Amino acid sequence: MQGWLILAIIALVIWGLAQRRRRSGGSDDSQARQALIEAERERDELRERVQVLERIVTDENTPDAKKTKQLAQEIESLRREEGRGHGKNTEDMSE
Repeated sequence: MQGWLILAIIALVIWGLAQRRRRSGGSDDSQARQALIEAERERDELRERVQVLERIVTDENTPDAKKTKQLAQEIESLRREEGRGHGKNTEDMSE
């Protein structure tokens, strides 16, 4: 939810800057259009970033993600134990 608030603030700032340029009289319509296109492009990029962040936050908190993480930890634990036990088996076999 805070991501959307940040996005809205950035959009308002960009819009305000475009309005200020337009009022200053130093820019023509083509420059204003270019600034608007740039602001819209930046807004779209920020939306994509927010969506990715929301996906990361929500995906890590799902029951399936927690089970997957727990399973990965168990596998790593078994690998470590197997690595320690493998050295002992090799020694036992050589005797």
